[in-house]
Amino acid sequence: MGENPYRTMESRRLRVAVIGSGNVATHLALALKDKCKIVQIYSRNVANAFALADRISESCAATCSPYELADADVYVVSIKDDSIKSFLDSVPDSKKDALWLHTSGSVPRSVFGSSFKNSGVLYPLQTFSKDVELRIDEVSFFIEGSDEPAAQKISSFAHLLSDNVYEADSGLRKKLHIAAVFACNFTNYMYSIADGVLAKNDIPFSVLIPLIKETTRKITVAPPGKSQTGPAYRGDTGIIASHLSMLSGTDKEIYELLSNAILKCYSK
Repeated sequence: MGENPYRTMESRRLRVAVIGSGNVATHLALALKDKCKIVQIYSRNVANAFALADRISESCAATCSPYELADADVYVVSIKDDSIKSFLDSVPDSKKDALWLHTSGSVPRSVFGSSFKNSGVLYPLQTFSKDVELRIDEVSFFIEGSDEPAAQKISSFAHLLSDNVYEADSGLRKKLHIAAVFACNFTNYMYSIADGVLAKNDIPFSVLIPLIKETTRKITVAPPGKSQTGPAYRGDTGIIASHLSMLSGTDKEIYELLSNAILKCYSK
């Protein structure tokens, strides 16, 4: 999309306001603080806003009121999906001429309506935790703009963070989000179940780390479908029944559901 104007020294004067103080907002604000000027952090919890602002710079302001938003060139909205529309409805008209972005995978760009002329999406396909460092330049960002000029601005802005920038409309982005939930969120919940099973027997979760690492390594060299192993893959119903007899509640339901799905998928 042409030369990136934000890669020059001019980007250091680009004023950015970050709406949110959670996991995604924190990582984006910290990644941007040396590339442009973070003028303000907004959070409904003003203590959280001040805590993040203090990590940015002495000049970064904090607020819990949308009516006190600072003047900015770019507003990055990283709050809960179901709070985005109500927040945008409260934004003063005087701030709507700037470039407005949200970072959700499943909320459509249309949430901005017609009053935000320069708007779009900056969706990072990654799992974020406030206090866990990651390489933001390795993250894939999926963008969408209200029109072509807006898309060019968003692309330039995204490239301040990573070279892995792709266009994706709301429909495609939602499918990406579903895939990410399966690959990350559900997988992590499986880890928490495994941790619970081990903890009941005084075994540290760390014993699984080599197994997890090898499972992850294999899918970098072969499709996941070709890397499946385990009793359900082998059709070992005796082992499955034995495991089920040792489980109860939701853990048992999940084990049985997943085992049946794998049996069905790989039955000869």
